[in-house]
Amino acid sequence: MKTILVLCTGNSARSILGEVLLNRRGQGHVQAFSAGSRPAGVINPGTVRLLAREGVETSGLRSKSWREFAGPETPPIDIVITVCGSAAGEACPVLPGRAMRAHWGLDDPSAVTGDDAEINAAFARTWNLLLARVDAFLALPFETMCDADLQLALNEIGEMEGAA
Repeated sequence: MKTILVLCTGNSARSILGEVLLNRRGQGHVQAFSAGSRPAGVINPGTVRLLAREGVETSGLRSKSWREFAGPETPPIDIVITVCGSAAGEACPVLPGRAMRAHWGLDDPSAVTGDDAEINAAFARTWNLLLARVDAFLALPFETMCDADLQLALNEIGEMEGAA
């Protein structure tokens, strides 16, 4: 089983959605977590609304710092995926183990302004773009791939539609 850490700056939208999708669709194959370099401390209301529409229980989700995954008591992380440009450019903390890194950058739905319909549409678009990436990843024989091939595949997934 691969452990995946999905990173963003605020850990309130894209990284939370990535964590949920990876855990929901990759049951038994991956265990995902999310964190942020400067966590917002709360999950974005647009994220909460989208997850409610998708039937996802949110009580166990929270916005947290990536430093929580740097201690010896945390599970070793196999793959770190950044989903926003600012987190991709930041120096990640030293994580236990040797994590592979990939960037699946997407526009921030929480930056969208407008009425509820426009904001909800932005979150739905991000969900669908992440869903396509997660499904592409889970379709790989990643548990048996060599590191070089897996890294190449992770990078290609990051270039899918909507890459930012």
